[in-house]
Amino acid sequence: MTIQVGDTLPDVKLVKATENGPEAVQSAEYFKGKKVALFSVPGAFTPTCSARHLPGYVEKAADLKSKGVDEIVGTAVNDAFVMGAWNKATGSDDITMLADGNGEFAEAMGLTMDGSGFGMGKRGQRWSAIVEDGVVKELNVEAPGDFSVSSADHMLGQL
Repeated sequence: MTIQVGDTLPDVKLVKATENGPEAVQSAEYFKGKKVALFSVPGAFTPTCSARHLPGYVEKAADLKSKGVDEIVGTAVNDAFVMGAWNKATGSDDITMLADGNGEFAEAMGLTMDGSGFGMGKRGQRWSAIVEDGVVKELNVEAPGDFSVSSADHMLGQL
């Protein structure tokens, strides 16, 4: 079942990409007590994700934070090394990358997609959410192939 507005995020292990290497975190603990702009992409370094999705959050980071967001978090079904390299290449220190290497978070959210036709296997869908103290306040799930409601601009309009 797909997560809904008002639901608590599932409690699974994610891996934070840090300068010192991967750091395991539990999602329930990580999102506790914060207002987070959370976005998910099908894959780091993929065309739309790298050309439009991540750059939008980089560009709008200060605006999101001025509206009360404590942290901006990106996730994908990639390992922490890939997520860290992607953030270093095209991201920003304003964005925290949480790797969902085994797809457990995407699965628990009910937001997976089959990228087998592109050689990508099972991935997370493209979506965004405003999360307060671990509870989903806004959820924006894209239709396959689309990029609009999960953008930083759209999220700014919801804050």
